[in-house]
Amino acid sequence: MGRNRLTQIIIKGYRSIAFDRPITLEIGDINILLGANGAGKSNIISFFKMLGYMMSGSLQRFIAEEGTNQKFLHYGPKKTPTLSASIRFDGDDSYDIYRFSLTKAVGDRLIVSSEEIEWRDKRQGGKIFKRPLVSDYNESALIKPDNKACKVVWRFLSGCKVYQFNDSSATSPMRQASTVESAHYLQSSANNLASFLYYLKNNYPTSYERITDYVRNVVPQFKDFYLEPERGYISLKWMDTSTNDYVLSSDQFSDGSIRFIALATLLLQPEETMPSVIIIDEPELGLHPYAIDQLAEMIKDASMHVQVIAATQSPALIDGFEPDDVTIIERDEERQCSVARKLNAEDYKEWLEEYTLSELWNKNVIGGRPV
Repeated sequence: MGRNRLTQIIIKGYRSIAFDRPITLEIGDINILLGANGAGKSNIISFFKMLGYMMSGSLQRFIAEEGTNQKFLHYGPKKTPTLSASIRFDGDDSYDIYRFSLTKAVGDRLIVSSEEIEWRDKRQGGKIFKRPLVSDYNESALIKPDNKACKVVWRFLSGCKVYQFNDSSATSPMRQASTVESAHYLQSSANNLASFLYYLKNNYPTSYERITDYVRNVVPQFKDFYLEPERGYISLKWMDTSTNDYVLSSDQFSDGSIRFIALATLLLQPEETMPSVIIIDEPELGLHPYAIDQLAEMIKDASMHVQVIAATQSPALIDGFEPDDVTIIERDEERQCSVARKLNAEDYKEWLEEYTLSELWNKNVIGGRPV
């Protein structure tokens, strides 16, 4: 029996996406969102982040942390009073669609104004079912699923996880000690990186060895992690290839090295601990060109088990993928909104006989370059 797969997302009125010109994303196993600064890539990643808060019953917290509804509605509530989305995922014998709308409310809030699920099960003769959901307006009704279809939708969407490892400073979450109890999945900012690696070492040694092998390829002086609990906490310590037994601390990793370690841990973890969809914003930041080549290989590896969505503006990274994996995100200056266009390899077949995908991007053949 095959796994459920995210197949389509339609977003209207969210941040740089106009309500009357929605973005439709056709989702495959690998999805590279490519575009210039300000095109709207990060807004699509932000949409998934908001969705995660919705599935945990924390929509109002997310809105409060971001500021006001002005941040979410395309050019503010006067121009765009409502945002909406449709999210579809398919299995072997069925499909499910979740639709919702968020509308401006007093106090600069957003409330859940409508929700609906639609599903079809071939085992029931292919009949299509639709069910409106009744929420308390503040949070999604899916957090208290009252039938099997709702539970399926909630479980899948809860497994769409956004990761961002941009903060590699001395006080970044990745470099901090974490509790042994927080080890069963990698958190969104890798703030339990040490304990999760410890968990993998003890429970999935093959995956742990693959992670350390990739780290050695990028950080030649790295030998292995030194992961020992101390009073219920584990620090990210390591040993180098010298003959002494000196243990180094996490702040003795460079910024690029610590980011790569987090990415390797995320993308090479065992299938059993992976989320259903991995979403990453600009994973190439701070990486050496060789490390970016390794990153492309790790994304391909992860896509054998789960779907991966990555927003990037790295020429080196996109050369690791096929045109069919790439969706161009651009800004329509006339309508002042973001637009999306999935590449088709057939359209660029002759070009690709002489040029790489990044060269076509630099030449503005495939679009997505700054205006």
